[in-house]
Amino acid sequence: MSEAAYLQVARDIREQVSSGHLKPGDKLPSFAALCEHYKVSNTVIRAAMLLLKAEKLIDGRQGKGVYVSDPLPK
Repeated sequence: MSEAAYLQVARDIREQVSSGHLKPGDKLPSFAALCEHYKVSNTVIRAAMLLLKAEKLIDGRQGKGVYVSDPLPK
């Protein structure tokens, strides 16, 4: 496996957003659910979330969860 696990998770979530499977405002599954789904540790999910947040693809809300960001106006 050449690509780091967190990059694979981030790419998969990015593809779900671009395909319309996840839409702006949709809540992402919990970290525990994502760990279970991707068969990875919490650390891997956290790294993927940090990457997607840096790309402004997702938005974490304290105590509420992580949501797909609204697209920026073109």
